[in-house]
Amino acid sequence: MYLNLVELAESFGVSEKVVDDWIRDEGLPYVQDRGRLLFDRARVAHWAAGHGLTARAGFLAPENGAFTTGLELAPMLRIGGIWRDVPSSGAVEVLERMIVSLSSIPQPVRALLAQRLRAKSGVNWAPIGDGFALPHFSARVTLGRDAGVITLLLLRDVLPLTEPPADGVPVTRLFFFIPPSPRAHLDTLARLSRAIAHGPLRDVVERGAPDEELFQALAAADSSGGAELKHESHS
Repeated sequence: MYLNLVELAESFGVSEKVVDDWIRDEGLPYVQDRGRLLFDRARVAHWAAGHGLTARAGFLAPENGAFTTGLELAPMLRIGGIWRDVPSSGAVEVLERMIVSLSSIPQPVRALLAQRLRAKSGVNWAPIGDGFALPHFSARVTLGRDAGVITLLLLRDVLPLTEPPADGVPVTRLFFFIPPSPRAHLDTLARLSRAIAHGPLRDVVERGAPDEELFQALAAADSSGGAELKHESHS
């Protein structure tokens, strides 16, 4: 059985842009048929299992399917913090300041991460639409068990990108993340994408809600899990 791009994105609860990133960066298997991308269900299931990822809805979902890492995003955002009115030219500097502040991470590791931030093409800015992006290190970087971090940057002006977002909406809101483990990388990417696309998180970010309201919105996305997705799949 083959799935098309829309069906696959729906099954994992992510945007089509995230699926494109998985193809480019994570080796998601696909075939081309007359210009269309098609995905063999069995091969995708095998790839997902190897990346600690399972479908949450739709054509690939097992019964009671869910992401497998048990990751909670809200505590990671509390560690990285919320930075407001950041000039786009200063985004990397803010991320560097956040990394330097991670006292639980050895100083040599923090120095290496800061260096990677400054490297050419060191960050994949990963726009996902509606003015949001999910930037992360281009090379796989993890912080170790219970040490993942998410930082929200609310920009005062438009983030300049080499390629414009597919939907043409300028990017001004960034959820930068470093996951605790390789297994959690795709989980973090997919769940942030899902939380922005569905539920209250996007609304509270767009109106610049107080920090605690933002933390609570992401905590709600953590706790709602499969219940929301089951409801959506029957609506």
